[in-house]
Amino acid sequence: MPTALITGASRGIGRAIAQRLAADGYSVIINYQQSAAAAEQLCRRIRQEGGQAAAIAADVSQPEAVAQLFAQIQELCPGPDLLVNNAGIAHFGLISDISFVEWRRIFAVNVDGAFNCIQAALPYMIHQKNGVIINISSIWGLVGASCEAAYSASKGALIALTKALAKELGPSHIRVNCVAPGVIDTAMNSRLNPDEIAALKEETPLGCLGSPEDVAAAVSWLASPQARFITGQVISPNGGFTIC
Repeated sequence: MPTALITGASRGIGRAIAQRLAADGYSVIINYQQSAAAAEQLCRRIRQEGGQAAAIAADVSQPEAVAQLFAQIQELCPGPDLLVNNAGIAHFGLISDISFVEWRRIFAVNVDGAFNCIQAALPYMIHQKNGVIINISSIWGLVGASCEAAYSASKGALIALTKALAKELGPSHIRVNCVAPGVIDTAMNSRLNPDEIAALKEETPLGCLGSPEDVAAAVSWLASPQARFITGQVISPNGGFTIC
């Protein structure tokens, strides 16, 4: 049974991805930082549905924590066949108001976290001459968002990282792709008021917000043999909000 590691998987998009990959036949490793109860509840649910799951805490922005995470993974299996870099944090505010500490924290989680996990996963994938890496970016990494400069910049960095790694790792038969969701109905968007939600729906040609399951479906396809000739690409489930 192949193994998938999903970072930031205790809730929202990460949770939906873990559930979908478990249904696809992966043994899933649910990484979380603080939401232990939610992560364990998700593991129980997956097991009840006949899947295999384990929850492991780690702050992926810290190299030492990622080293410990992968040491625990190796107690369960040789290494992840699929890495989904989903852990991320957002920030809303004027660029003139954000502190350097806040700026660095956003990049530490959103970009350094992916870097740390990729470096840790690669020895196994390269040895196997096989593997899939999927980075979860954002529509704002593609087109930018007012008052979300730091978040947009960090998610844009993930897109650039995806494209560069696809070229670097292709000879080792490791595929690297990116999913850049549009406006998704998650807790991260709970700051939006009903009028703002209505405006976003009106701007979206399909007339609705996306769900975490919509993102999970894109990840599932990119991880599957049906996408074996797809690498270095950005898939954006966004309802037509932007068409690049």
